[in-house]
Amino acid sequence: MDFNLDMKTVFISLVFGHIFTVILIRAYRQNYTKDRAVNMFYASKWVQAIAWFMLLFQNTAPDFFSIVAANSLLFIGAAFEPASFLVLQKAFSRKVRHLYIGWMVIIIIGFVSIYLLNVTETTRIIYASIATSLFILYPAYRMISDRQASSLQHLMGYLYSIVAISLWCRAISAIYLGNEVGLFTTGMYQTFTFLSLYLIMILGNTGFVLLSKEQADVELLRIASYDELTGILNRRTFMIQSKNCIHTLAKKQQSISYLLFDIDHYKNINDTYGHHVGDRVLRDMAILIANSLEEQAIFGRYGGDEFAILLPDTDEQQSSQIAEQIRSTIENHRFHALPLSYTISIGIVTVLATSDTHLSMLYQRSDYALYQAKHAGRNRIERSVVTI
Repeated sequence: MDFNLDMKTVFISLVFGHIFTVILIRAYRQNYTKDRAVNMFYASKWVQAIAWFMLLFQNTAPDFFSIVAANSLLFIGAAFEPASFLVLQKAFSRKVRHLYIGWMVIIIIGFVSIYLLNVTETTRIIYASIATSLFILYPAYRMISDRQASSLQHLMGYLYSIVAISLWCRAISAIYLGNEVGLFTTGMYQTFTFLSLYLIMILGNTGFVLLSKEQADVELLRIASYDELTGILNRRTFMIQSKNCIHTLAKKQQSISYLLFDIDHYKNINDTYGHHVGDRVLRDMAILIANSLEEQAIFGRYGGDEFAILLPDTDEQQSSQIAEQIRSTIENHRFHALPLSYTISIGIVTVLATSDTHLSMLYQRSDYALYQAKHAGRNRIERSVVTI
């Protein structure tokens, strides 16, 4: 059975593969705001499509067009595509950008020099394979080594590592097989090489779309879960996490404490300094408190200037100490850029979590305690003594 492929057919497939990738992604992202990663990915696809189209004319068009210019464009495309993945990872710093640009220029100059020295096609293949693999290694390393990366990112990192290894294998094969690895030399090696190129194109296209979609999903989840102004959990997410926590603690029969608090005379701050200052006060307070809490604490904004904290496995004494620490921190804090200080009042309730413990009941009891704190003069802590 003959497995040899017509290379011009392969090149045409690559050209249309890159072009239709741009068309489909552009249609999908029509209503999205353009970003740097997408623009760089588009550029890489267009450049690679043009390069493979130019390679169609090898042996018929001038060598400068079909070899030098075409391969130079392939190097540019090979640099832009992994760079777009680095942008997605927020790892394309100025230093990395300069390194990529510098390496791309050096590779192109090196390839042109090799061509001008009139060396064999085998030497060009060895050089191009090794040079291209170096563009891939850093993004692959980043995706594999990042402990906070998703499973998809880790998988993409390993797949790109395999691509880099295959390019090195191609270079090694060229050393030993010589002219048998030529671009238009028919054989199993040639078939394997260009099937690999097609798979690499599919990997890059699919990987970028999936990683881009994953980032969009993460951002949507963040928007749906966190309060835009303060950066802490919004009411809906706070309630979901708190209910799950109560359910878990009920199984272990552990204590749970619920703190409800707001800013004293917050309306006066808005009336005196304006709502923009009031918003800054809310952000300022949320950051101060969030930084003082342990990781297991659940901190969210209920609405307006009302906030809540759920403290798992925390008894009355511990919760009172935490509440006092929060209250005193806010009292002694001076708002930056304005001669403004503010205080908070806190209502607390502590119970032994059971199957009958409901978040709404904790809220009601702590809300009553907060009312008592306000009635007693503000800037203080009151505890609910009602047994739940």
